[in-house]
Amino acid sequence: MFQSVDESIAYITNEREAHVEHFLTEYLSFVLKTVTILAALIVMLAVLASLKRQQKPHDEHLSIEHLNGQLDEHKEQLTEQWLEGAELKQWRKQRKQDKKAQQKERSERPRIFVLDFDGDLAASDADRFGREINVLQTVLRSNDEVVVRLESAGGYVHAYGYAAAQMLRLRESIAALTVCVDKVAASGGYMMACTGHRILAAPFAVIGSIGVVAELPNFNKLLKKHDIDYEVLTAGEYKRTLTLFGENTDQGRQKFLSELEQTHGLFKQFVIENRPAVDIEQVAKGEVWYGRKAVEQQLVDELSTSDAYLLKRSSEAEIYEVSLEQRQSLVDRVSQRVTTQLERRVLHWLPRLRRPMS
Repeated sequence: MFQSVDESIAYITNEREAHVEHFLTEYLSFVLKTVTILAALIVMLAVLASLKRQQKPHDEHLSIEHLNGQLDEHKEQLTEQWLEGAELKQWRKQRKQDKKAQQKERSERPRIFVLDFDGDLAASDADRFGREINVLQTVLRSNDEVVVRLESAGGYVHAYGYAAAQMLRLRESIAALTVCVDKVAASGGYMMACTGHRILAAPFAVIGSIGVVAELPNFNKLLKKHDIDYEVLTAGEYKRTLTLFGENTDQGRQKFLSELEQTHGLFKQFVIENRPAVDIEQVAKGEVWYGRKAVEQQLVDELSTSDAYLLKRSSEAEIYEVSLEQRQSLVDRVSQRVTTQLERRVLHWLPRLRRPMS
């Protein structure tokens, strides 16, 4: 009896060891495959980043979407779903006649050109945005309008100062400038938005944050605790006011704070010049408002989403969505495929790794 029990225990132990060994083999194979794919992906992305840095404006192509045409096409598709027989035939005949009339009127109707700006901390979109403005300024007429769909929570002062300068080029052109904010235009984002002749915001869009902030950690006490000296050598009294590792002084803090106040003053002056009706001392405390409250503060003019505004204007103007897009290189296409294959591989192996042991 004891021998039988021992044999049973040995059998169970061997089975479990075999199962564990099989699991570890599969897991190791998965890890090795994943590491290989990740390594290839990293190399591919590095090459892609290198090529991106070398790309020039002439690698771009101009994309133009006629939004009126898209709306008409969708309207036709929907209409044809509920018309039948003679009624449908009559509608199509009338539609052809309407299109001919519209083509004659199109050249005389005002035009709206739609640009998009999606901001990050560095306002990386500003260069491309400026080139799009270059294109528009060669064709703008006095009865045209430029609509900028703007989304940004702000970022570096110098970067958004440059982006706002691009917006000023539109403001000073012969066309009207309308800024639409569907989600957020805060801090540097509002610096850009305030240049519009008119600003529209969705009811819950975040607006404002007219202020300047700077923050940094200081590790000086930690270095002292471990007897590590850190020296900062400068030529010029205020070359370095605050430092990450050195010992900051009250004089340095005061100078840094005065620079922040100076930047804040420039920000407020910029808003005053572009929206003189705003009570700048009331709104320039770093606060944000949702769209409805932003109207009360005169930070924006009306409540409307960009979609609602463009749909309304489509009955009286020809609307074109304009963008400069990078031509997709071979590296771009290959990197996308590698990423897709990696995702598929992970999704294929995860269920196996999660399978419980018996």
